[in-house]
Amino acid sequence: MPLFLNAETVAKVLGVAPSTAYELMHEADFPTLKVGNRIVVPKEQFIVWVQHHTEGGIQ
Repeated sequence: MPLFLNAETVAKVLGVAPSTAYELMHEADFPTLKVGNRIVVPKEQFIVWVQHHTEGGIQ
């Protein structure tokens, strides 16, 4: 994975549609960085976010 992820990469990693990744990137607790007009996700913070939002399986 690159150092910063765009919405397309986030979508591929999570297995969701790009529109879902865009929505997720606008959530208050999702780690994003605005660079000019672009919104990117720092890779390390994305990994931590996934770890914090992972539960012990579907019941």
